[in-house]
Amino acid sequence: MDIAGKTVAFLGDSITEGVGASCVENRYTDVFARLTGGVALNYGISGTRIARQKVVTEDLFDRDFNMRVEEMDASADVVVVFGGTNDFGHGDAPIGKFTDNTVYTFYGALHVLYRQLLERFPEKDIIVLTPLHRLSENVTINERGIPCEPLKKYVEAIREVAEYYSLPVLDLWKMSGMQPSVDVIREKYMPDGLHPSDLGAAKIADKLRDFLISL
Repeated sequence: MDIAGKTVAFLGDSITEGVGASCVENRYTDVFARLTGGVALNYGISGTRIARQKVVTEDLFDRDFNMRVEEMDASADVVVVFGGTNDFGHGDAPIGKFTDNTVYTFYGALHVLYRQLLERFPEKDIIVLTPLHRLSENVTINERGIPCEPLKKYVEAIREVAEYYSLPVLDLWKMSGMQPSVDVIREKYMPDGLHPSDLGAAKIADKLRDFLISL
């Protein structure tokens, strides 16, 4: 897929917003646009999740992905969805099961999200990115003291539901080359154990460019 001259809408969380990068120009969305000659529309909001919270506040981080689809420019040529790590990290929605059809479980929220995107962008390419590895990815009690599954289970859910809707998946969990439990990798690519540095963002942009070229 040639991205030159095309508009790519990125729906995501803090990594998409650019936390960890030294400046806006060095977040992965902007690096990707420079690499490909495309135009990036950034819909990243820090702290946001795919699934809905039991009690939704007015804070921006409670504006889950499903709430924001209608705000995305419907004329975009390509859509990239990159989330899930915050559902694991501090969400209160259970992971649920594949047959769920509710925004209040992770599986269900994925179904609702992908259907919404397909309805809003029926003739466009929708690309799904899995979460990156992070420190403490195997905990079963999250940052808010709420039981959760290990992050890998959320990754598997994303793969499974995306496959059901025949959406291409760039599996950063498997192929980003970034595992922060390795000290030298963490220091170079994701110093806080989660958010990519400029080098980490460039690595994601490279992977995404190569993935889209292959489609």
